[in-house]
Amino acid sequence: MDTKSLKLFISLCDSLHFGRASEACHISPSALTRTIKQLEESLGVQLFERDNRTVSLTKEGERFQEYAREALIQWDVVRNSLLEGAQELQGEISVYCSVTASYSFLYDILSEFRQLHPKIEIKLHTGDAENAIPRVLAGDEDITIAARPDSMPASLDFKHIASSPLVFIAPKLNSELDQLLAGPMNWAEIPMILSEEGVSRKRIDRWFKQHNVKPLIYAQVAGNEAIVSMVSLGFGVGVVPKIVLDNSPLSGRVRILPVEPQLKDYDVGLFALKKKLQSPLIDAFWSQIR
Repeated sequence: MDTKSLKLFISLCDSLHFGRASEACHISPSALTRTIKQLEESLGVQLFERDNRTVSLTKEGERFQEYAREALIQWDVVRNSLLEGAQELQGEISVYCSVTASYSFLYDILSEFRQLHPKIEIKLHTGDAENAIPRVLAGDEDITIAARPDSMPASLDFKHIASSPLVFIAPKLNSELDQLLAGPMNWAEIPMILSEEGVSRKRIDRWFKQHNVKPLIYAQVAGNEAIVSMVSLGFGVGVVPKIVLDNSPLSGRVRILPVEPQLKDYDVGLFALKKKLQSPLIDAFWSQIR
């Protein structure tokens, strides 16, 4: 069964850029254009709106995207069930996580997985941890490693890997900031460096609200690593998972503040769409986590 056209279509859906999609799929832009045109002709509808600058999905394209993703999942299920007992599992799995998660958890996971399933190809994408769950929900990734939110969509499954405290950090050397932190903390005067969004931002916002404090926000950044960097430079106080701090090359330039009450720990684990766990490949990856 030829699923190549569906995979090319999905790649273009993900990037909305013919150049990037063709590069990711190792074909020429003209070949990708021909494939999409053939799909549109066979379906009798236009899947993409495109001009010299932008590419976007039509309503018909969005509906076909749902079908294409589901069809590829079901094809993996059927193919591997037919091969079960005769050959090793083979195919590819896309995994997304932050850089910190990649060397904190992924190395050990993949080391074991590669020994058990050498013919399964892993496509690893790294980026901001706050994008992890949305990418899985959108179908852009099969599995991700991230912190469990306080409320989780019913379509997702979660498997715990580790816990990490969420800590307040300050620069080791900053005389001006040290004066603000010396006595009872007046949070309205302490410059804060916080995540733009995500689990940690929601928890610190709730923490400030419970203490009837309007914080002085110096900067809002994407990524916990950027918070550690800005705090180490003396710009203010930040809030990060301790596991990020432990793995940061700048950990020696910051200190953890003994703030009470403590914030709720990060519950770190794997996320995947429940329907994708029907795939023997994804289930194999999922099941090895004990």
